[in-house]
Amino acid sequence: MKSFSLILGLLFMTSVSAQEIQMSETASLEQIYGEVQEAQELLPMNELGIEFGYALYETTVTAGEKNPVLALENVRDYASVYVDGRLQGWITEEKKTIALQMSAGEHTLQLYAENIGRITYGPEILDNSKGLFGSITLSGTEIENWKMIPLAVRECSVGELTFTPQANGGIPCFYKGLFTVETPAETYLDVSGWGMGEVWVNGHYAGSYWEQNAQQSIQLPADILQKGTNSLIVFELKSNGKRIMRLSDKAIFN
Repeated sequence: MKSFSLILGLLFMTSVSAQEIQMSETASLEQIYGEVQEAQELLPMNELGIEFGYALYETTVTAGEKNPVLALENVRDYASVYVDGRLQGWITEEKKTIALQMSAGEHTLQLYAENIGRITYGPEILDNSKGLFGSITLSGTEIENWKMIPLAVRECSVGELTFTPQANGGIPCFYKGLFTVETPAETYLDVSGWGMGEVWVNGHYAGSYWEQNAQQSIQLPADILQKGTNSLIVFELKSNGKRIMRLSDKAIFN
């Protein structure tokens, strides 16, 4: 009997660790947009009614030269940068400038910001503004006329999102894939190679990930898994072309 149980356990571990999850559908972020606010200057998240989470800062810019430099005064705590729907990179409080790969002329600039925590440490500990605020320039010229949109990522009911066959065009969105489980048991979701985001399994929030963290897996308790088909939904802030996740029988570390 012991041998039979051991063989069964090994079979489960093998099937889990070998299983790839193809993220074959996407859902647009427009479905979770909050109230759009407009202003000449960037507004911090607390002025957008956001205590934690995500916001989209969007505007139209006119570049006077090829590959201009974007510079921000305050980035709290992280933002991915897109031009015309193409990922350019990311900015943080330690890295507040980025050279944009774009031609001279008019372009759409989108900054998807995340407030990682409520308290700002260091010299600004008494200023707990989050998001993007203060001066923002493109090759030294101030950028104005912003649309700012709260993104209800963690607050949304992922089961009510409308998914379609993958055609998100490379911008941040929700991804969906299916996987099978023979016997529900604790396992891990390998998120290595992805950027930054959130994970739900069968409608249950499972956790968040960031490529700079040491641990590159999310623990999936047995009680959120079900025998047969399971659904995996992922919100990805840095849409970097990844379309596959994997299950693992052990935690993954950098």
